[in-house]
Amino acid sequence: MRVLVLGAGFGGLELSTRLAEEFGGGPDEVEVTLIDRNDSFVFGFAKLDVMFGRAQPEDVRYYYRDIVKPGVRFVQTAVRAIDPTSRQVRTDAGTFDADVLVVALGADLHPEATPGLLEAGHEFYSVAGAFALRDVLSSFDGGNVVVAVTSTPFKCPPAPSETALLINDYLTARGLRERSTISLVMPLSVPIPPSPDASNALLEAFAARGIAWYPERLVRSLDGERRVAVLSDDTELPYELFLGVPAHRVPTVVAESGLAVDGWIPVNPLTLETEYADVYAVGDVTSVGTPKAGVFAEGQAGVVAERIIARVRGTAGVTEYDGRGTCYLEFGHDQVAKVEVMFVSGQKPNGALLGPSSELAADKVHFGASRGQRWFRS
Repeated sequence: MRVLVLGAGFGGLELSTRLAEEFGGGPDEVEVTLIDRNDSFVFGFAKLDVMFGRAQPEDVRYYYRDIVKPGVRFVQTAVRAIDPTSRQVRTDAGTFDADVLVVALGADLHPEATPGLLEAGHEFYSVAGAFALRDVLSSFDGGNVVVAVTSTPFKCPPAPSETALLINDYLTARGLRERSTISLVMPLSVPIPPSPDASNALLEAFAARGIAWYPERLVRSLDGERRVAVLSDDTELPYELFLGVPAHRVPTVVAESGLAVDGWIPVNPLTLETEYADVYAVGDVTSVGTPKAGVFAEGQAGVVAERIIARVRGTAGVTEYDGRGTCYLEFGHDQVAKVEVMFVSGQKPNGALLGPSSELAADKVHFGASRGQRWFRS
């Protein structure tokens, strides 16, 4: 069976690893081809580590060339066309045919969609954007800081809150906090809607640190000449430093394939199957109903892997997706919390808060290191 996986993020890496563990490269069972246009993987939380000077860029990169998994071939190339009916994919490295196709291409970022963001602000969601902010922050001399979301949906809903808290620590350590303000603009009514406990803890942290909270609003544009952010309710916030979450969209190649409906790929929420036979989609590229975050893509990929394994082995009773995920949440002051949340179709999501604590900060480090070891080492 030829399994073609498009995208080597949480979903693609977990799926290919799980299949390698099960089949071990047996010539008559499963052949996995994993495709990504990038040469390396960076955990989302590691971008903040680099941005705030806690790690060097090379310390947080996992290079795809280091993947040594039996039965898995990695190809670095750009995907140019997807035919979900024939399960044929055209890339810069040639055409690939699949018996099972898994689309895990994530969401593309479009800072140009917000007027003024490219010219007068900074986005911190891409690897390049976050890494570039390391030097921007080191030369910042204080003033009004605005952390804001510009569009919905957006990946990793806790990240803007984390960034506001970490910028508070950063400015305090540099002696700049007293002559600075920090504002957080988000489209949500509370920071973490599935978890009232986490939201309340964050709101208390904002209040204690003097971070202004602007809920249920987006930043519509930036006026670089006047140095103001224009919000969706037409109010304005002055800024010297603007850190924005850019618009997210399904990759163009997915939109052109016919897989997307209303902007994202619809899937069966229990099996991750698309409407096309033997075509699955996992992670941020879908409209499955969970947050766009790596841990949910990982869980979805595990379900797809089990379904492929069951098909090859001819067994029944395959796993269904339970919408469960664990997100780590930086509170600053070297304290990390953990939110364990479950999203079940047709039910109200719920999430329990653990921490924050320094012990959970170590747990977060282990979370990343263990996956890096599993996905990239033999």
